[in-house]
Amino acid sequence: MQWMPLAALKQKILGAGGFVNAHAHFDRAYSVTPADLPGANATVERALQEKWQLVDAWKRSTSEDDYFSHMTSALRGQQEFGVRTALTFVDCDPVAGTRALSAAMRAKEYAATQLQMRLLLACQTLKGVLHPEARRYFEMALEKVDVIGGLPGADKGREEEHLDVLLAAAKSSKKRVHVHVDQNNDPAERETEQLARAVIRHGLEGQVTAVHGISIACQTKAYRQDLYKLCRDAGLSFVACPGAWLDARRNETLTPTHNAVTPIDEMIPAGLCVALGSDNISDIYKPFADGDMMTELRMLLESTHFYDTQELVRIATDNGRRVLGLD
Repeated sequence: MQWMPLAALKQKILGAGGFVNAHAHFDRAYSVTPADLPGANATVERALQEKWQLVDAWKRSTSEDDYFSHMTSALRGQQEFGVRTALTFVDCDPVAGTRALSAAMRAKEYAATQLQMRLLLACQTLKGVLHPEARRYFEMALEKVDVIGGLPGADKGREEEHLDVLLAAAKSSKKRVHVHVDQNNDPAERETEQLARAVIRHGLEGQVTAVHGISIACQTKAYRQDLYKLCRDAGLSFVACPGAWLDARRNETLTPTHNAVTPIDEMIPAGLCVALGSDNISDIYKPFADGDMMTELRMLLESTHFYDTQELVRIATDNGRRVLGLD
């Protein structure tokens, strides 16, 4: 009988309790439309930071019941893909109001009772946390979410203040923090370092997870090695979402040759915990993504030439539970 390594890997993951999707945006799942696709100026072709604003029109027109429908559709798909535990970020800002979070709380109950899945919620702060109105929605969400979410780039130029707000909230609420960092595949980005130093400054070692970390691979080897040591000192863990960043656009910036993927081939040997996420599903960020975690894992292992089966199983299962605070 022929050995099928991919099938064997999936069976080991299912035998270890199923996939943990440690980073997703289920509230926007299946929101892309045909009108978003064609043409050079199509919505899906815009830069990441532009899309942060472009989703506002959809958010304004989406009711709580609509949000619930999108989320439960995504959850049913996740169940079919072998996911048993997931964390979804949910828009909590003046545009979405309380609709997305209220729907997410209903979806959390639906996942538990109808799908036998565990769903955790994190607040997505697309409008930042420093503007008074955005801060109000952030603080309203704190008592309802399981994990505090952050996006320092949403408060551009005041990223340090953004992190201070997140980490102060983590101290007072005793909740873990997941922060989007280094998403642009750009050596000028050093948000992971900034986050690790903030974690140490606030004394929250082991309580914070960096999501993405794509720009780490752009840096020199000496910088990367120093960064991994700093991250160990901070107890900083990571979530890789490989499918979300394979489409990083070419540019003329000179960097070490690398793939636009969280560099787990260096992180795991350096003693860092890395989990796996799907990020966006069929929205203007990733219109053709379907949330299949086996596909995400294969992209991760192939793009980083990482074939340690035992570690891959941990990335897909135990490490996910760990970064969600369930281990």
